[in-house]
This record gives sequence, C-alpha cells and structure tokens, in this order.
Amino acid sequence: MKAAVVIFPGSNCDVDMIHALEDVLGCQVAQVWHKDTSLQGADLVALPGGFSYGDYLRGGALASFSPIMEAVIAHAQAGKLLMGVCNGFQVLTESGLLPGCLMRNRTLQFRCQDVYLTVENNQTVFTSLYRSNQVLRLPIAHGEGCYYASEAELRELEDSGRVVFRYSNAGGEYTPEANPNGSSRAIAGIVNAAGNVLGMMPHPERYCEELVGGSDGRWLFHGILKAWKERVIS
Repeated sequence: MKAAVVIFPGSNCDVDMIHALEDVLGCQVAQVWHKDTSLQGADLVALPGGFSYGDYLRGGALASFSPIMEAVIAHAQAGKLLMGVCNGFQVLTESGLLPGCLMRNRTLQFRCQDVYLTVENNQTVFTSLYRSNQVLRLPIAHGEGCYYASEAELRELEDSGRVVFRYSNAGGEYTPEANPNGSSRAIAGIVNAAGNVLGMMPHPERYCEELVGGSDGRWLFHGILKAWKERVIS
C-alpha cells in the first residue's frame, strides 16, 4: 500500500505519521507539500496534526484552500482512503468532507494528555481490528478539539453509525469528566457516509509502539492495511 502524508506550513505531527505508516506498517510513503497538486498515486492519504497556517481564522480553515486539497477531495470522492488526525480532522470539516466543526475547548485551555475513548463502531475499514466497545488509551494535544454539529447532523451521525470513537473513562463510561474538550455527545472521531474518510482528534500515530507509551493506535493502521489488501485482492 502506498500512502501520502500532506504537509502544510505549521504541520508538526507529519514525522510521527510518516513513522507509523513507513516504519510500523511498512508502507511506501510520499511526503506531499501543500502547494503540490498530485498525491503520487497514493492508496491512503493522511492529513497530520499541527497548526496549519498558524491556525489563523480557525484551525484548518486556510489549509482547506491549499492547492493540494483539490486532489485530496477528488481522492475521497473516488472512494479512496483518507484520514485526518487533530488538525487534519479540522481540515476535513473545513473542506466539507466531514460534517460539523472543531471549536475551542470547553475550558479555553490547550489540552495535552492521555485520554480514553471507546470504539463505538468496529465495522469500518479503520476500526475492524478493534472489538466493539473496546476502550483505547491515546494522547491528545489540541486547543480547538470541541466537536460541534447541528442536532440534525448529530442525529444523522448517530443513526447511521458514523460515530466511531467517543471519549470515555477507563471503564468505558461516558462522563463529563472524561470529555476533555466538551465535544457534542463526547464525539472523538467520525467517518463520512461512504465510510472511506475518517476524522479524529486523538493521535493514533503517537501510540503505535509500547516503547513510546502505548500501542492502541497501531491496530487502526493495521486495520487500514487489512481493508486495502482485501479490496485489492477482491
């Protein structure tokens, strides 16, 4: 599988994402600059975390107008795999590939900590190697991670099973204290209607190896590879 990591001015998690895809998963990885117009034939595109364009206006707002985004949108519309983590999730909502938006944290403070999240839907190409209701521990690092959507959008997400991760405590309980940023319905990650685009605030790429603190994120990447192999073989 060939992957492309899009790098914007201000990206700071691109190296982590490249390491997860290249060294942990064994993929061929292309580093794509925001001014490029080609994704170099990638099967998977990843938008990493950081502060693209300094987060001016809103997180991900200016990045959504980058030259490369035309190719990213076409990639997603063709049914190919696309994931955005943290700032990448913000870019996906700002570009209309996912509903809702990411707002300032409820506390108005930057949060950098480990959180727990529950796998709400393990029937996606991104979560197939997790158990339903499995509790994961992953790190967050954001100031604008409060997911917001209209009531109609939230109902559609819930009814169609598109909420894939939700903030919880270690026991899988949804409590206000376990929601680090005040996200609507404790939503930590969603997919689009076709199921090929994932946006999430926690960082799976940072917890792919026990050496660095945890490996719960590793299985998201292996799930992507498994889904790609099944698609290619079929």
